[in-house]
Amino acid sequence: MTITAITNVSLIDGTGQDCVNDAVVLVENNHILGAGTKQSIAVPNDATIIDGGGQYLLPGLIDTHVHMALEIKNVQESLLTPFSYRFFEAAKRLETTIQTGITSVRDAGFADAGIKKAVEDGLVSGPRMQVSINPLTITGGHGDSWNISGIDTTAPVYPGMPDGKCDGREEVRKTVREMLRAGADVVKVHATGGVSSPTDHPEFTQFSQEELEVMVEEATFRKGVKVMAHAQGAEGIKNAVRAGIHSIEHGIYIDDEALELMLEHGTYLVPTLLAPLAVLEAAETSNTMAPYAIEKSKEVIDIHKESIRKAYEAGVKIAMGTDAGVFPHGINLRELGLMCEIGMSPMEAIVASTKTAAECMGWGEKVGTIEAGKWADLILVNSNPLEDIQVVENHENITFVMKDGQVFKDTLAKAASVTN
Repeated sequence: MTITAITNVSLIDGTGQDCVNDAVVLVENNHILGAGTKQSIAVPNDATIIDGGGQYLLPGLIDTHVHMALEIKNVQESLLTPFSYRFFEAAKRLETTIQTGITSVRDAGFADAGIKKAVEDGLVSGPRMQVSINPLTITGGHGDSWNISGIDTTAPVYPGMPDGKCDGREEVRKTVREMLRAGADVVKVHATGGVSSPTDHPEFTQFSQEELEVMVEEATFRKGVKVMAHAQGAEGIKNAVRAGIHSIEHGIYIDDEALELMLEHGTYLVPTLLAPLAVLEAAETSNTMAPYAIEKSKEVIDIHKESIRKAYEAGVKIAMGTDAGVFPHGINLRELGLMCEIGMSPMEAIVASTKTAAECMGWGEKVGTIEAGKWADLILVNSNPLEDIQVVENHENITFVMKDGQVFKDTLAKAASVTN
């Protein structure tokens, strides 16, 4: 039995309860053994002690919408990059992500089961993953990157990455089965058009409600796998919720009826507020963004914020997700500050990034809070995020990262050795 005691910390446990000062957390192997005040937690004499230096201990953060096998490039660079190079890029992005304090992710497209297994087997350092393989899309919809020139820049299919394009109930049924066969932990569908696709608009409705119901039937009812929907236009959002889809991604044009349906069905919302903002920022400094993506981002950015504000005020369950890959990986935690800008408190943003995000992924019994029995996913922040949530945006402020009881980052130890 190996026990580690993390002492001298202020504990923000992810449940939304008040911060506990002078706290202790015990870790046994890869699980949390106990957490509380130093008066309530008995530290074994043979425990390994990690002195937290008065910093703030949080659960490992969770991003429920990333693309680890993607990072937007200009078209020429994409066309000239060798196919296998993307896997080495993904390894680098995974390492970057866990160093920011994100210990679990739900990949919303293009990471395959091999990337997930590389993390699980320790070949690659990164957050634990759920993968959706390839998002389902209609011909000519978001996810179909056929261009009017006739050149198709849609990512190629390969063993382990089935084609996501499908039209009609029976093609949809077969494609869901192919994604599940390829190892999908969650099925992703593009229920509407989007910002980054060349031939549609975010308000365009793609699959019919009946087609969406087939996806839920095949994934959830047959295999116990949830469906997540890229859904930006109001009608597509409502079709997805009525069909029983588990989470709405983006939610740019949410109307009052959609809010009522989401509350009735218990549907999660993953805002990705950072995505359109990052597109516009990139447009000012690089040539990676297509003109249509820039124009659509300008069109939706303020509408998007207002929709998420309304959803938050209505009490919709919000899980943190960023769309990392549309912008460079590693800046994900800017999303928390943006959630606070639409009305959340710093504590609510933290809960959305821990407890609620874990529940959205179906991992609420395993991760997301610092409680006895849960996996030991823990991070230390060098100043109080409840006073300034933006401290988490700078990865240097994340001084310690533990996932599953294993330490992936520890600048505390480096600082101590320099002092000594």
